Amino acid sequence: MAEPARLMSAPILYCGDTGLDSAASYLAGVMTHAGWRFDYVPSHEKISRALVEQPHSLVILSDYPAAQFDPELQQIVVHQVKQGLGLLMIGGWESYHGLGGDWDTSAIAGILPVEMFSTDDRLNFDQPALLHPTGWTERLWDLPWFERPPTIGGLNRIRARQGDRVLLSISPYQPAWDSQTQRLQWKDSGVSYPGLVTGERGRGRVAAFASDVAPHWVGGFVDWGPDRVTAQGPGAGAIEVGSDYARFWRRLLSWTAGLE
Repeated sequence: MAEPARLMSAPILYCGDTGLDSAASYLAGVMTHAGWRFDYVPSHEKISRALVEQPHSLVILSDYPAAQFDPELQQIVVHQVKQGLGLLMIGGWESYHGLGGDWDTSAIAGILPVEMFSTDDRLNFDQPALLHPTGWTERLWDLPWFERPPTIGGLNRIRARQGDRVLLSISPYQPAWDSQTQRLQWKDSGVSYPGLVTGERGRGRVAAFASDVAPHWVGGFVDWGPDRVTAQGPGAGAIEVGSDYARFWRRLLSWTAGLE
């Protein structure tokens, strides 16, 4: 890993990704490796008013259905974001509209930097889809996007709101074997989807990541990097991931929380 992470002023509130013994172990491990504390709510449990009203640096919603987050409590989060709380939604079957996410008609949807579809927005790739800086013109957080762009296996289709910024795009490719040249040929599909969109709401920052943090949609992205990072969050399973994958999530969470 590169430079040490700055400490959050308050814990992160992390909701979703099934449970700490499964998909949530990935982000739990990354946060623990960074030295960050977090409160956790599994996907099958409703969030409580007491937890929402506690001080947090950042709220993460990842594969967490809108039905588990009462509208009145969502309005509290909207107010908190405008006062400086960070808010990040990560993709998944129960994120955005998804298949049971149903966030598109929620109060939270109105403050995120993306517009959501009102029908199933899931998209799976059976061939590589590259995650890369928009326009290939910048080195976001000094990660090796150009030398070794990571690949993902699926996403939620989202649209950036006017005035907010698409930092990463997702471009599917179509590799095929050319029998004449006996070489693998790569064809750009000509299609691109928003991968990471960011914005500001009052004193708070908001971000939307279209793909997942954990298998299966995360694809080869989970192993991105020359080194291996092993970690284990409190009450979570142990993980082993790529060093650049861990660095990406650390930098994204740090930015959204207002630390950089």
